[in-house]
Amino acid sequence: MKRHIIANLWLLLLTLLVCSVLYPAVLWVIGQTVFTQKANGSLVEVDGKVVGSMLIAQPFTKDEFFWPRPSSASYNGAASGASNWGASNYLLRDRVARAIAPLAKYKSGTKKGQLVGTDIEAWFAEKEKATPISEPGIVARWADDHSTLAQNWVKADKLNADYVTSWKARHAAEVDAWKKDNPDISNPKSEDLAVIFFKSYSKEYRGTWPVINERKTADGKTERFVEPGKTGSDIRAVFFDMWRQDNPNIELVEIPADMVMTSGSGLDPHITLQNALYQLDRVAAKRAEMTKRDLVQVKKDIEALLHEKAEAPLRGLVGVELVNVLEVNLALSSRFSP
Repeated sequence: MKRHIIANLWLLLLTLLVCSVLYPAVLWVIGQTVFTQKANGSLVEVDGKVVGSMLIAQPFTKDEFFWPRPSSASYNGAASGASNWGASNYLLRDRVARAIAPLAKYKSGTKKGQLVGTDIEAWFAEKEKATPISEPGIVARWADDHSTLAQNWVKADKLNADYVTSWKARHAAEVDAWKKDNPDISNPKSEDLAVIFFKSYSKEYRGTWPVINERKTADGKTERFVEPGKTGSDIRAVFFDMWRQDNPNIELVEIPADMVMTSGSGLDPHITLQNALYQLDRVAAKRAEMTKRDLVQVKKDIEALLHEKAEAPLRGLVGVELVNVLEVNLALSSRFSP
C-alpha cells in the first residue's frame, strides 16, 4: 500500500511539474522570443505611450477618424459579449435604426446622395402638426408603444433623469394617479414614470423632443442642460424607424452590415473595406478642412491608404477585405495632421 501511495505522489508531482511549470514556461519563452508583439497583447505605442491594441476595438467618434462597428460591450474588454437580442426584439431594431439614421442617404431622385436627416425632422414636425390636439402626439405614441425605450432614455443620462425629476415636482397630480394604478411601487424611480412623463411632455411641448444642449456659464464653464427642441440628432435617431415605415418606397443607399451590427465579442478591431469606403467622404472632408488641402486629392490619398491597409483573412483565401480601425486612424493622424 505504501509503495502505491508513494508512486501516485510521484506521478502527481511530475504532472504538476510538467503541466504547471515546464509547459507554461516553454510557451512563455516561445511567445516572448518568436511572437513578442502578439504575446504582449499587440499593444500600440505612440511617443512612448500606449494608445490601444490591434486586437481590441476602441471607440472613435470624431469626424476625422474612421469609426469601428458598434459594440454591445461598450468597447469594454472585461465585458466582451453580444447583446443576445433576437431578430424579433424591438430593442435590436431600435439600436440598428439609431445607427443608420445619421448615415442614411437617398439612392435616387432629386436628393440622390443627400442625407435623410433633415427630412426626418420635417416629417416629425408635419406629423405633430397634422395630429389633432385632442389626440396623443407622436412622442406620446412612441413612449406608449415602446415603454422600455422610454425608460432607457431616462436612464441613458443623469440629465434626463433629473429632467424627469423636475417634471415630477410640477405634476404631482399625474404622479399620484400613476401610483394609484401601480400600488406595488410606492416610491417610483424616474424611469418608472417614463411613459407618463412623455405623454405629459407631448401635451406641454407639442412638436418637440427633449434634447441635451450646452451653454457657457458666467464663469466660462460649459453647462449641459435639457430643453425642448425641434431639430437635432436625437429626433433623427429616435424617429428614423417610424419615418422609414411611413415612407417604404423611398430608395436608400445600402449600408454595410458591419456599420450597424455588433460582432459576437463586441470588440472586433476590424471593419470591412466597404464600410471604410462608405465613411470616406466624411473623413476626407474633415481631414481636408483640418489640413487646408484640396478635398479631391485628400480623398484620393485616403482611399489609397485604405486599399494599402486592407487584407482578407488567410491572405485572401477566405472572407472579404478588412481594415484595422486603429491602424488606419493612426496612419491618418501621421499623414494628414494640421
